[in-house]
Amino acid sequence: MNKSEALQNVLLGIAALALVAVLVFLYDRTQAVDLRDQGEVLGHLRVLKEIDGRWDVDVLRTRIETGSSGLPPINRLATANKALQGLATALQNTRSPALGSALPELKQAILQKAELVEKFQLDNASAKLALDDLLRNAADLRAEAAGLRARVPALENALARLVSSAPQYFWFAQEALRKETESALMDLRSAAPLPEILRVRTEQTFASGDGMLKRRSAEQETFEKLAFLSSGPRLDNLTFSFNRELEATLQEKELFRVYLIAYTSALLLLIGWLGVKIKAANLGLEHRVQERTRELSEALQHLKESEAQLIQSEKMSSLGQMVAGVAHEINTPLAYVKNSLGTVADKLADLDEAIAQCERLLALLQAGDRADPGELSSQFGQVSATIARLRQERVTQELGDLVKDGLYGTGQMAEIVGNLKDFSRLDRSKVTSFNLNDGLNSTLLLAKHMLKSIKIEKRFGEVPPIVCSPSQMNQVFLNLITNAAQAMDAGGGTIALATSREGDGVSVEVADNGRGIPADVLPKIFDPFFSTKEIGKGTGLGLSISYKIVKQHGGRIDVQSQPGTGTRFTVWLPVQPPAEMSA
Repeated sequence: MNKSEALQNVLLGIAALALVAVLVFLYDRTQAVDLRDQGEVLGHLRVLKEIDGRWDVDVLRTRIETGSSGLPPINRLATANKALQGLATALQNTRSPALGSALPELKQAILQKAELVEKFQLDNASAKLALDDLLRNAADLRAEAAGLRARVPALENALARLVSSAPQYFWFAQEALRKETESALMDLRSAAPLPEILRVRTEQTFASGDGMLKRRSAEQETFEKLAFLSSGPRLDNLTFSFNRELEATLQEKELFRVYLIAYTSALLLLIGWLGVKIKAANLGLEHRVQERTRELSEALQHLKESEAQLIQSEKMSSLGQMVAGVAHEINTPLAYVKNSLGTVADKLADLDEAIAQCERLLALLQAGDRADPGELSSQFGQVSATIARLRQERVTQELGDLVKDGLYGTGQMAEIVGNLKDFSRLDRSKVTSFNLNDGLNSTLLLAKHMLKSIKIEKRFGEVPPIVCSPSQMNQVFLNLITNAAQAMDAGGGTIALATSREGDGVSVEVADNGRGIPADVLPKIFDPFFSTKEIGKGTGLGLSISYKIVKQHGGRIDVQSQPGTGTRFTVWLPVQPPAEMSA
């Protein structure tokens, strides 16, 4: 190969790598968006929007209520702080520019509104109490004046004006009503000289009215501040901007998907053109070009189905784990059969040779007098020597032993396949009578490859068969035993399995002495997609699926755990499931 051809090959290689790099880039840009974080952000924004609206309703209700409800105001600040903290946490995962720029101002606006709402409620309660004191003192003053028969027209006129204008000002907050109330208070205070008891009551009435005016004025000022707050519009704008960002991201994914299809189609056309050119130059390369075209067509189909395969792969994870265990366990008996059959094949050649020599000897004996005595003697000696050698080498005995080894291996494989069939119950009806002890034994055999360094303690009681879906029950046991095994340290540990009759059902316990579950994590273990394992080592669906299966069978699943001591799962299942399950 000269330098020109070498340079041409290098350039072709670089061009091919560039095309593949573009294909990989486009494929990466078309990967599905995980909407869980975006959903959390929108959920927190909805919570804040609801709290903001409830604050407005609380303010209006507080303002129009005629008296105190006797109940303390609802403190929504804790829920708002939790939602704001959730937004701050989600911001680390979503990296949203709109959320990052608007969150500080939104937080300040929410906290400011919470503070003003609390102040408004306190001012409103104080103003209502002051108004009640004013009306009560005015009534007492009028009653005491009537009791003393002290008729003071200025006092009566001031009281009448005060009782009329003060409630109206409290409810309508008009400036004219405020001035009328202040004028009535001043006239009340400057009335003609009064007896001591009436003068004291007059001062109390004046103090109550003056306090009501001040508190009502402070309440109105706080209400006006609330009216100009921007927390609601900020929430609407942030929600709109975040939705626009999400929509733009999805549109970008769709655009790159179109680019990918167009680019892949162009690649297919290019490869087809190159295939024609290469076929014209060298017909021997036609098969390779067609094979490459087929592979690229399959790659295009794979790209179109990638999203569906991601969902399907989650459903196949538990099946893959089970098949891996079966493949691991079936390897040893398969080696027995393979080695035995190989040795038998070698020994069959010796037997074939012995049979051929015996056939030649029989042919000479059948010839009778026509046979050559020397040839007959020689053939008889060869047969005798061959039979003696086979007897000395114990060929038949060895073949028998090899057949036994092969039968033992096939028996082992049959047992494993039988356990697999019992585990999956694919050949039985969906709901049938099933002994949970048998299900636990089948699960242990299939999970043997995970339990080699772990001690298994079985305390199976005499339990009645229950009506259930055997394959679903085995799935629950596999999930619980797998979690228990993964909770152990590298040095191994102990898993205890126990069954017993409990009431009208059967109880199954799966306990381990592993790391245990922290108290703050324990309430979340049955939530979908919740996992404490490293990324790539768990989907967070095992316990969630187990919980749903047990609930569908009318049972319950409980957990007790102590960090550093271990965990105990207790599954209780009724002997007869609910009617909709057995139907």
